[in-house]
Amino acid sequence: MTKQRHIPIRSCVVCRQTSDKRALLRVVRLPEKDGGQVVVDSTGKRSGRGAYICPEAECIDKAMKGKRFERSLAATSAQIASTLYDELKQLAVGRQPTPK
Repeated sequence: MTKQRHIPIRSCVVCRQTSDKRALLRVVRLPEKDGGQVVVDSTGKRSGRGAYICPEAECIDKAMKGKRFERSLAATSAQIASTLYDELKQLAVGRQPTPK
């Protein structure tokens, strides 16, 4: 009998849909000693405060308009990388949309 591995579940900061951690995109606010910038974490292992978002253009656009990352990561607009949303959209193209 094989033991099943625990699959971490996370929720999108925009639509609040829960999904497998690997199905979502992770954005992280780096520690202050590393500059405190908000960047995309493609490995899922960078240190800092993280937030997750669905790999869908609709959620990414709503996150940008509603300043969701500023709120959930306690960051200022100056800490958000200027290319953050473009990077998220590029990563979302290669992923399957999550079922809603």
